[in-house]
Amino acid sequence: MPKLETRNEKLDLRLTPSAKRTLQAAALATHRSVSEFILESALARAAETLPDRQHFGLNTEQWQAFQNALSAPPPPAPRLAKLLKRQSVFERGKV
Repeated sequence: MPKLETRNEKLDLRLTPSAKRTLQAAALATHRSVSEFILESALARAAETLPDRQHFGLNTEQWQAFQNALSAPPPPAPRLAKLLKRQSVFERGKV
């Protein structure tokens, strides 16, 4: 059986009177407290928002292209090469 977490964190929220009335009406319509309605709604929205930012699926062709991109040598960066050949300000002793 999963362990239930204790609700001991608080989140304050500033809103307009009309937004509060809308949330109260929606909570009443769903037979929930305003807090329960807001929490459930916010968690549902978070669940919709996060997956494509945490995990992504690729088919076989896309996976191979991704692996090839990771394995490919970096493109030439002549400006970076020139910078790395210069003596640093720490080596010169003066800024």
